[in-house]
Amino acid sequence: MPQRERYLFVCTNRRAPGHEKGSCAERGSEVVHQALKEQVKARGLGKVEARVCASSCLDQCTSGVTILVEPDHFLYGHVMLADVPEIVENLACGSRVERLVLTAAELEKG
Repeated sequence: MPQRERYLFVCTNRRAPGHEKGSCAERGSEVVHQALKEQVKARGLGKVEARVCASSCLDQCTSGVTILVEPDHFLYGHVMLADVPEIVENLACGSRVERLVLTAAELEKG
C-alpha cells in the first residue's frame, strides 16, 4: 500500500457527560469521521490521496469537532457534518477550507 499524500486525524475523544471541556464525540465527531471515510472512498481518494483516521484528543476541545491534517500540519475546527463535502472537494483539489482552519488565537485557547 503506498503512503497517502495526506492523513486526516478526526478527534473522536469522548469525556464523561457534563465535563467542563466537553468532547468532540459529543459534538458529533464520530458521524463526521464516518462521513469523511465514506466520501473520500466514493471520490476514489483513499488509495493515494488521503486516509481518514480516528484520533484521541487533539487538545483543541473548545474548537471541536477538530481534524488534524498532516503533513500540512493544520487543524480544522468547529467541523459539522455539513462541512464534509467541502472538505473532501478541497482535498481532491489539493487545497483547504480556509473558513475552518483554526487561527493562532483559537489554537492558544486549546
